Formats: sequence, C-alpha cells, structure tokens
Amino acid sequence: QVQLVESGGGLVQAGGSLRLSCLASGRTLSHYAVGWFRQTPGKEREFVASSNWNGGTRNYAGSVEGRFTISRDNAKNTVYLQMNSLTPEDTAVYYCAAGPLTVIDARAYTYWGQGTQVTVSS
Repeated sequence: QVQLVESGGGLVQAGGSLRLSCLASGRTLSHYAVGWFRQTPGKEREFVASSNWNGGTRNYAGSVEGRFTISRDNAKNTVYLQMNSLTPEDTAVYYCAAGPLTVIDARAYTYWGQGTQVTVSS
C-alpha cells in the first residue's frame, strides 16, 4: 500500500508559478511510476505528466509541455510538479498517482492522493 499526500496548491496570478509536492508513505516510491493528473468540475480527470521510476522517462500533455516539469526524489519519497507560466486554463484540482506503468491512462494507476486545488486568476 502507498499513501500519497499532495501539497503546494493555492491561488496564483496568470504568468506565475507553483510547485506541487506529493509525499508518499508506505512502500518506497521508487517501485512505481508516478503521474500528475488534474480535474475540473464536470470533466474527466486529465493527464498532465508522468515519470518512470527513476525520472529517466517523462511524458507531458501537450497543453503543459514546456511549462511544467515533473521530477522525483526517491530518497525523500516525493514527486514534484513545477508549474510555470500558469494560465487560468490550468485551474483545477491536481492529483498525484502511483502505479506500475508510465502511461497517460488514469486507469493504470493504483494509488491516488486526495488532490490539491490550484487556482490561476487572470
């Protein structure tokens, strides 16, 4: 079992930056691929970024590529999402997830955090 807790969300102006963190407890995070997803009311959960177990393979949604960076520190059992040049369209609840595969499909991830709200004002 892996428990995930996100932090770092908040309110930021357009053009600003935030860094989300996801702290894992239970089994070591190095056993898993990790992903970040986001969701707005009435919409399906959307893939944002993913990383394989050591960060050597990273994937991004087209809408965030070049602005967001996923990273991980396995020694700290923590995954990060650095978000730059934020726009109001990035407003959502952001979730981190862990699973066996580095994929964009949310259904492939086994463990989920509770989410953290990111709000970008115009």
